[in-house]
Amino acid sequence: MKLSNRITELAESATLAVSAKAARMKAGGVDVVSFGAGEPDFDTPANIKQAGIAAINAGRTGYSKPASGLPEAKQAVCEKFARDNGLAYSPDQIIITAGGKMACYLAIQSLIDPGDEVIIPKPYWVSYPEMVKLAGGTPVFVAGPPSADYKLTADDLSRVISQRTRMMILCSPSNPSGVAYTPDELRALAGVLSETDITVLSDEIYDCLVYNGHEHLSYAAINDRTYSQTLTINAGSKTYAMTGWRVGYAAGAIELVKAMAKIQSQTTSGAATFNQVALASALKSDQSAVEVMRTEFERRATHMHQRLVRISGVRCPKPVGAFYCFPDVSDTYGRLGVSGSAQFADRLLEDAKVAVVPGIAFGLDAHVRLSFALDTEQMEVGLARIEKWLA
Repeated sequence: MKLSNRITELAESATLAVSAKAARMKAGGVDVVSFGAGEPDFDTPANIKQAGIAAINAGRTGYSKPASGLPEAKQAVCEKFARDNGLAYSPDQIIITAGGKMACYLAIQSLIDPGDEVIIPKPYWVSYPEMVKLAGGTPVFVAGPPSADYKLTADDLSRVISQRTRMMILCSPSNPSGVAYTPDELRALAGVLSETDITVLSDEIYDCLVYNGHEHLSYAAINDRTYSQTLTINAGSKTYAMTGWRVGYAAGAIELVKAMAKIQSQTTSGAATFNQVALASALKSDQSAVEVMRTEFERRATHMHQRLVRISGVRCPKPVGAFYCFPDVSDTYGRLGVSGSAQFADRLLEDAKVAVVPGIAFGLDAHVRLSFALDTEQMEVGLARIEKWLA
């Protein structure tokens, strides 16, 4: 059987691969501490689960009608954007999708033709380049200076824009680094992009998980121009610990949302109906459970960062959002006899029984990613093993 070129050229998700290998070792009785998880270690709040159960018991188990999302879910998304992001959307500007990843995929498929370029800042979430390639587009990678935690300046951005540039993907707070742009930094980028017809895909899935007083500004909320050229992506996954529910959403120009809905109608037929009911409950109900999670993640972020930067040969940007640290461990490569982050991660797993994700999967081979979405006891054990291994 001959597989298509597009699938043979597609890279496997490194985050899922690491988690799978660590799980196999655990199943074999090996005591592995895994920092690979990209999901909260909290349970979905009870009121959200009950909303989903009630929807199932009420017989809301048919197709989503319309496929673009239930009216009640779209309305709840509109209210969330108004409350948290200062963005006014109408329901016809909203699409509910089978996870935030699907929202990104639908947008890229709707906008990118073969030969179109998509600017992707490094480090990047592992799926962005592969989605662009699946659409026939060309990823254009760019990184800001390490001294600025790789955040782009206006000059960095200007240098990579070409006549073929169709989209820029922005993820703030960042997976994998936990770094986030300040409002002024975003305005500087907007000063460049507002003079173009480039669409900004703003992945803001961690917008409610920010720490140390960081002010999250949605890119679309900067001014009228950014509002019109931005598709804002979010989901229940991170904020409400709903990763397995597979329900996300996006908001933007009506014509783009309609195009995404057209593809969705021919692929997934939409997110599960009862999951959309649960999402609406999550967005509209009391948000105290979110604050509990956010506060705990903030504590872990500070602790992990402090532990990592005390290790000889390790430098680490300070995370102000999401639930990751992204240390630069390249100063240890020489004495360990490894050539890059993949070998570093493999050796760490084999020797110290600690799983991390190699930074090459995110575009920066000097780094590895550690998630602090695990309990404090396991975090302490894993960090102690890393410190001992690198001593």
